[in-house]
Amino acid sequence: MADLYLAEARQLDAADPLAHFRDEFVIADPSVIYLDGNSLGRLPRATRARVRAVVDEWGTDLIDGWGRWLGVGRAAGDLVAEVVGARPGEVTLSDSTSVNLYKLAVAALDARPGRDVIVTDDGNFSSDRYVLDGVAAARGLKVRQVPTDLDDGVRLSEVERALDDQVALVCLSHVAYRSGAVADLAGVTAAARRCGALTLWDLCHSAGAVPIGLSAAGADLAVGCTYKYLNGGPGSPAFLYVRRDLQPELTQPIWGWFGQTDQFAMGRDYEPVRAIERFLVGTPPVLSGCAALEGARLSATAGIDDVAAKARSLTGYALRLIDDWLTPLGLRVASPRPARRRGAHVTLHHPAGWSICQAAKLAGVIPDYRRPRRIRFGFAPLYTRHVDVHTALARVRDLVTAGRHLDFPNEPEGLT
Repeated sequence: MADLYLAEARQLDAADPLAHFRDEFVIADPSVIYLDGNSLGRLPRATRARVRAVVDEWGTDLIDGWGRWLGVGRAAGDLVAEVVGARPGEVTLSDSTSVNLYKLAVAALDARPGRDVIVTDDGNFSSDRYVLDGVAAARGLKVRQVPTDLDDGVRLSEVERALDDQVALVCLSHVAYRSGAVADLAGVTAAARRCGALTLWDLCHSAGAVPIGLSAAGADLAVGCTYKYLNGGPGSPAFLYVRRDLQPELTQPIWGWFGQTDQFAMGRDYEPVRAIERFLVGTPPVLSGCAALEGARLSATAGIDDVAAKARSLTGYALRLIDDWLTPLGLRVASPRPARRRGAHVTLHHPAGWSICQAAKLAGVIPDYRRPRRIRFGFAPLYTRHVDVHTALARVRDLVTAGRHLDFPNEPEGLT
């Protein structure tokens, strides 16, 4: 019997306006189906060339290279701004996501004196919760956690119930890291504004995967990494967003010379720049910054509308295969089904999820695992094809049917 799903995959790939972007990435072994781009994106070919060029510049130009290198954070930030729906001059590369979250959270709290509550959700990424708990402990504030469903994510109605005139900051992830559930960024932002609070969004699992629309929503603050769907490479610098009219109003807590007006004057007093650079601290990581710039350039060139449409197509196609092939084998979809409420990864639950994940890797399929008992399949739109989804899920179906996952032990302690 003909495989109608495979025929459909080939038709979808033939009509894919982003198909040519796959050739922009290094794919060392085409037989391996890589579905973990939501944790670490592939290497763009342009990045390899760009980093080599900068290394050569370092060798020949030495200190004179700084005249070109210092602008990499702002240049990459403007490309990221296109992807997240912000304006030029509202985004820059800086530090790590957690450090940026700390800087912007403290700046926001200082801008709302007399309020003593931070709102987040109980399913938020652990590092975000740790940072917020630490800030609250240092300042004698309270963290109010919104209850969330592991699969369905945070709901606007639950956030609204947590808001009052004591809330200074609402800090949430736009796309939930476990399930891929998309939060109502515009609705939460508007609700927070009505009660006088500022919003701070974590965009790690949404930048380069789904439309975000920071400017359209009037979002206040955001942070995100560049090494997932933006393909910036391992440990590439994160980005931060501050709405333009807020920039002169906020003072971040780590006063470094890269946020200083006329930094090379080495003045005695700190006078922060009245622009996005006021949220910088120290010397930028040039090599990884150039890698982040090239990765962001690909997403900006592709255009977030086409990227998001491809993500919806990939995940929708995957859900049809999962319902037919994997649900009868006991794997349950642990992501929202409506296209508007899911990001670019689909999560499956199974009591032996860890073992299935390890068996899948041995079968040439690379997903990842998150507790409790959830396997994430990340469909990075720039280089994942529908035929890749077909091949991956067919391999998972076959290995579970054959019981090959039973050769692997239960999950080890200490996983998150």
